[in-house]
Amino acid sequence: MTQSPVHVGVELGGTKIVVGASASGAVLMHRQVIATGAPEPTLASVRRSVARLMEGHDVLAIGVASFGPVDLRPHSETYGQIMATPKPAWSGVDVLSSITVDGVATTIDTDVNAAVLAERRWGAASSDNVAYLTVGTGIGGAIWSGGGVIRGANHSEVGHLRVPRHPDDDFIGICPFHGVCLEGMASGTAMQERWGKPADDLGEETASALELEAWYLAHAVATLCAAVPVEQVIIGGGVSKMPGLHSAISSALPIASGGYPFVPFAENGPQILAPGLGDDAGVIGAIELGRIVASE
Repeated sequence: MTQSPVHVGVELGGTKIVVGASASGAVLMHRQVIATGAPEPTLASVRRSVARLMEGHDVLAIGVASFGPVDLRPHSETYGQIMATPKPAWSGVDVLSSITVDGVATTIDTDVNAAVLAERRWGAASSDNVAYLTVGTGIGGAIWSGGGVIRGANHSEVGHLRVPRHPDDDFIGICPFHGVCLEGMASGTAMQERWGKPADDLGEETASALELEAWYLAHAVATLCAAVPVEQVIIGGGVSKMPGLHSAISSALPIASGGYPFVPFAENGPQILAPGLGDDAGVIGAIELGRIVASE
């Protein structure tokens, strides 16, 4: 029997990993969730999941969308490896080699670069100037402009933008590198440390937590727009599911930006949106990474 051709995507997150497959873009025919634990057993589970897919399908390529920081420089000796990270035991782990299958084209990018790619092609992004932020265990971000993801010497580290402290906030921050940065003050891990409970179980602290989250994320959006004036910002991740967060960020933007630069704030922008692809933006983006490398 002829095996059906598919592209496989692996989204590595700080809390969970999603292995998906698709024969037609954004429609998943397979989706498996694996808890992110210690590197060796976690990546072994990923390899087993990919191997099972290869038993029944013709896997054309594998796209890996990883949490960072990850070395994306193709000529680097540490290409495809996780760099210094607060994620226990993951610094120096060679993610790309651990997932690569002989004879199958494999590529790697960040989870947020993959997510903005997917949202731009199939999701909520209707502008050619759009940013994607994921707010979960950590915070990451990517910008799509001029027909593609903006890239530099390596990937962006939007989660470590330095943000001003809220006037009523004395939390020291959880980032081991900066303390007070976006991830240090507004990630899901920071919320757990600050409130002693996760974002989805805040109870009477919900209103205060929502105000702080909107404050820090609005300042991050304003900073992004000072560098690249995007018209839309898609905010995903577990923390983004707090009821009212997207509208609260929109309301906080005028103060965070001071109404400057002229574009996009003079046009009451940018729009703050939820992901059109929901929790699957990252894995669908990883599949798209695979499709692109297979076509090259």
